Formats: sequence, structure tokens, C-alpha cells
Amino acid sequence: MNYYKNIVSQILKMTSDGFIITDTEGNVREINKQYADFFGKSRSEIIGKSILNIIPNSKMIDIVKHKFSEEDAVHKYIDGEAKGNSVIVSRSYVEDEDGNVVAGVAQVKFKVQTLAVAKKLMNEYEELEYYREEFQNQNRVDNIIGSDTKFREIVKECLKVAKTDIPVLLTGETGTGKEVMAKALHTNSLRCDKPFVSINCAAIPFELLESELFGYMDGAFTGAKRGGKKGKFQLANGGTIFLDEIGDMPSSMQAKLLRVLQEKEIEPLGSEKSIPLDVRVVAATRQDLEAKMKDGSFREDLYYRLSVFNIHIPPLRERGGDSLELAEFFLDELNHKYKTYKTFSKAVKAYFLKYQWPGNVREVNNVVQSAYAISTENIIDINDIPARMLQQEKPAINLDKNKKSLGQMVDDYEKDVILELLKKHKGNCLEAAKEAGIHKSNFYRKLQKYGIKPAEVE
Repeated sequence: MNYYKNIVSQILKMTSDGFIITDTEGNVREINKQYADFFGKSRSEIIGKSILNIIPNSKMIDIVKHKFSEEDAVHKYIDGEAKGNSVIVSRSYVEDEDGNVVAGVAQVKFKVQTLAVAKKLMNEYEELEYYREEFQNQNRVDNIIGSDTKFREIVKECLKVAKTDIPVLLTGETGTGKEVMAKALHTNSLRCDKPFVSINCAAIPFELLESELFGYMDGAFTGAKRGGKKGKFQLANGGTIFLDEIGDMPSSMQAKLLRVLQEKEIEPLGSEKSIPLDVRVVAATRQDLEAKMKDGSFREDLYYRLSVFNIHIPPLRERGGDSLELAEFFLDELNHKYKTYKTFSKAVKAYFLKYQWPGNVREVNNVVQSAYAISTENIIDINDIPARMLQQEKPAINLDKNKKSLGQMVDDYEKDVILELLKKHKGNCLEAAKEAGIHKSNFYRKLQKYGIKPAEVE
């Protein structure tokens, strides 16, 4: 008996609600500290006394006598009681095994406390909604960063195909943003409210890949998690699964994946029952799958199953000024996060535009984060850029082959720079001269020197 009494006592201590128990005569037999504090009294001052001593308008005696209950009723204290506060109270009688009433019990929810909890829950809900909307907005196709004309055409294609359920194969170098595009396909689809599940096929050991993709049952193999585990396909059911680095998938797994895509069902390891699937598949690879098909390392039938629509994402070096646009976007994110106002110097901007970015968008993000952390001023200068970028290998100059004087080589380089500036600014000489850092009259003289006609520059 003491065992259960101790349990009840501990529960009454842990709860934030008030509890009071009376006998059939209305005498208080138990009250928790929370409720006693509400009256500004100790438990010993209340226990053993009539409940009417602290709550003159209490209904507890009537509830015990007439055997009725109340739930979530508002009880307003009369003058002199608990400083005129009101609470939300639930009251009931207690019977023994023979049906005899032996006690009355009341649970009290303090109104202020209840409102505070409700407010907290509402704030948390609103915060979750904010982040959900932020995630969706950031991953909308039309919000993908990049103004390059050819790249924007690719984005338009992505927006068109997003509304369908057809499989999409994303190709491109490492770091070009294939996962970002995959998320955008999902966010702009009719499945946007369902899960988006990603798996890197190259990062999972071969022996674990099948269980990661399709799941397993309890006891399917030694070391299997008790109760089994759902695979990525099952977790993505109703939504989108993103199979990254699909070109690295072993041949034996390719056959099993093909069957899943054909049959639209999975069979977890250790199970004899198939689970139907409704999943949109988006795959990605940095490899040349057509070449892999020729050498037999990638199944032809799987390739055509995955590449109903193919989107090739170009490397950053082929996207004009997108590198600088991305860098400024990542810097804005850092400024917003840390409440700062850092900007790039002209030298840094110029360097970003000419740098080849072998790591593509991922490298831009990493470089910006590094430069931001190192910089001590509000202007990020060239000295804040990672040394590996500044020490990149320069192309060797073959003097024997060129057979040109230093002056001729300098002229050739200057001419090439002017042509690139004119291409970038679509023949606008004033903008080109401004970026070159020279007066417009000097710029026009150089155009005349090299026989360059801006209108003919494409």
C-alpha cells in the first residue's frame, strides 16, 4: 500500500497542476505543494482542516454527497481567497470496490499557467510553420541563384517537369547543385507536402545498401535492429526519393533497383510480403553513364528507366557572373545570421569572376564561409581569401612557341580582357570601362588600337 502511496506522492510533486483530496465530510486528506503555495499556506496548515476553510464556495462536499463530476470548469475565488484568482478545475468522487463513495478529488489548472503553455505551444507551432515555409521558399525553382541565360533556361525546364511524376536524371560535376535542384523539383511538385528523402549511393557500403534502400524485418540478419527498420523508399512513400551518385551503385543493386521501379513495390530483407510504393524518383550522377553502359558497368535498362527526363547542370565556370552572385548570396546569409554588414572588395569580386571554381557552387560556399570567418573588417579583402585559391597554378608560357616580344604578349592579353568585358556587358563600353578601372576615353583608345568594334562582339 505504501508502494502505491509513494508513487502517487511523487506524481503530485512532478505535476505543475494543483491536486486536492477530501474525505466524505469535506476534510482535506491530501494537497500537493503547488496548490498549497497557491493559497500562500503550507500543506500542514491545510491537511486535516475542512476544505471550506480555504475555499468557502467549494463544491467538493456536494460532489461527494450527490455523486456527480465536473470537467474543465472555471472556478472563481471569492474575496479573500487566493487574491481573487480563478482556475480551471475538474472534480469527481471516488468509490471503493463495493461502490461506496470514499473520497473526493480535484485537479486544478492554474489559468495563467494554462495560457502560458498555450502561448508557448502556439509560438512553437508558428516557428515550425516559418521554417517549413522558409525551406519551401529556398528550394523553389524560381529562387535558385543564377542569372546566366543558359542556366535560367535549365531552371525553366526544371519548373515544367516538376509538376509531373516522371523520373528525372540530374547530371553534372561535383558541387554544381544537383541536390538543390532535386529539392526544387520536389518543392514545386504535387508531392511537396510529402517526404523528400535523400541517399548517397556512393557513401553507403555495398553490404548495407540494400537494407538502407528497402529496409529489413526483425531478425533479418545478425546485428539487425530490434523491430526492424524502414528503408529509404518506404520513408519516401508518397513523396520523392533522391538517389545521389547513382553511377556508383554496384551492378547487383542496379538489378534490384530496376525491379522496384518496374513493380512499384519493395520487399524488405527477411520479409515475404511486398509493400506497394508511390514514389517519384530523382537520380543524380557526376559520371558519364553512357560511357559506363558501353563498358558494362551500368545497366542500360536502368538508365532508360531513370533518365526519362535529363537535366544537365553546367559547371560554374560556364555560367558567367553566377559565381559572384552566389558568393554575395552566401555572404548575405552569414550577415543575416550573425547580424553583420560585411561586403566584398572590388579586388575580391574581380578574382571571383576570373577564378575557375573547380569545386563549383559547394566551393563558393566554403570559400565565402572561410573568408567571412578570417576577415576582421567589414570589407572582405583579397588577403582573406584562402591561400590555395591565390596559389593556383598559372599556365606556363612557351616563349619558343610564341616568338613574341613581351610587349606583344601584354597587348594580346589586354585585348582578350577587353573582349571578355565587352561580352560580359553586352557591348556596353561605359560598363566595361568601369569594371576595367580606366577612364572611358582611354578605353575607347584601346578599342581603336586593337580594331575592336563593340557592336560586333557577341
